[in-house]
Amino acid sequence: MGVSKHVNRRNLIKGGSALIALPAILKVSRASAQSATFKIGYVSPQTGPLAGFGEADSFIVEKVKAAFAGIKNHGKPVNVEVIVRDSQSNSNRASEVTVELIERNKVDLVVASSAPDTTNPVADQCELSETPCITTVCPWQPYFFGRNGDPATGFNYTYHFFWGLEDVTENYINLWNGSGVGKTIGGLFPNDADGNAWGDPKLGFPKPLAEAGYKLVDPGRYQVMNNDFSSQIAAFKAAGCEITTGNMIPPDFATFWSQAAQQQFKPRIVTIGKALLFPSVIASLGARGDGLTTEVWWTPSHPFTSSLTGQSAKQLADAYAAATGRGWTQPIGFIHALFELAADIIKRADALDDHKAVLAALKATDLNTVVGSVNWKGKGPFKNVKRTPLVAGQWQLSNGKPDLVITDNKAYPAIPVGGKLKLIG
Repeated sequence: MGVSKHVNRRNLIKGGSALIALPAILKVSRASAQSATFKIGYVSPQTGPLAGFGEADSFIVEKVKAAFAGIKNHGKPVNVEVIVRDSQSNSNRASEVTVELIERNKVDLVVASSAPDTTNPVADQCELSETPCITTVCPWQPYFFGRNGDPATGFNYTYHFFWGLEDVTENYINLWNGSGVGKTIGGLFPNDADGNAWGDPKLGFPKPLAEAGYKLVDPGRYQVMNNDFSSQIAAFKAAGCEITTGNMIPPDFATFWSQAAQQQFKPRIVTIGKALLFPSVIASLGARGDGLTTEVWWTPSHPFTSSLTGQSAKQLADAYAAATGRGWTQPIGFIHALFELAADIIKRADALDDHKAVLAALKATDLNTVVGSVNWKGKGPFKNVKRTPLVAGQWQLSNGKPDLVITDNKAYPAIPVGGKLKLIG
């Protein structure tokens, strides 16, 4: 990229006078690039079955746009343009809009969020086109291995921050240990990137659960948007499962949980990733949402502050609630952090019109964000991955409204516990 983004060198050099003028023209081009527009493309699932992940997107984007006003690159003002695209919870659509952002909109940086259905195709297109990219809200194993990442080399242009399956299994086990319930667990894993990673015998849940003394009953992969979980429920009942776990989209969990009640399957603990992240989903389940448990990656009580706005996690969550009239959701912190990282890169990059210079600034990131410290200096599992803190919690109804209470923080004691685990039933 670099100079070629603004000057066609072959057309420019048509004689001796043009050769003499070249350095001055290049100098003007560089300066204008650094004082002009830096384009950020943002992709997330704002519609479709994963739309809950994008519920707070418009709020976050509006606020970060205001925070970008006055931002400078080495003393020179930069106009930051954020171009938002909806992946529609579909991997093919995610690829299409990313190509559009790169080829038509000429973005300088792509950021993306929420489940491998979006993060992976976005990152793949950016890697192919040599466009710097940051993704989040997807466990790092489905992101890295789902893209056929090589641990020895990693990727060149695409970087990721979020927790991994080792973190979620540690927190789930911490949540279940000491509960007094039986150690036979029913596993629900869909036939998608997340489900295949979570259910993988070597990299997923089976091995660490067995090492911790739990027995996992896994009936096999089911198809996403399944309308009948009778065979899984029968298997769990036959095995005497008192715990149910897995990774599901909200519609699939709603179907399973309704059929579990109809078929008299009554686990004492239900801990599900993805589906149970959002208060709107829990509220839709009514009384049946009380007591459900999940991983907790961000709350108002997390002890972190935004590098972009100076807001604490609580202040950011309260601002969202005041602006929308809705309760906070976990993705708020991580979507906000994506733009914190973008702002930091804009400030530090040696040349904003050069993808390699932007990439160099990305790789040198060392920033304290509203979700914690983010850097890619070899402290993650691989060079492209930074792990973030994770704890575990439970949805407990308070005055009829769902409240996500942190009930176990052994994995990250700096995040305070808000209550004790209550068994279902």
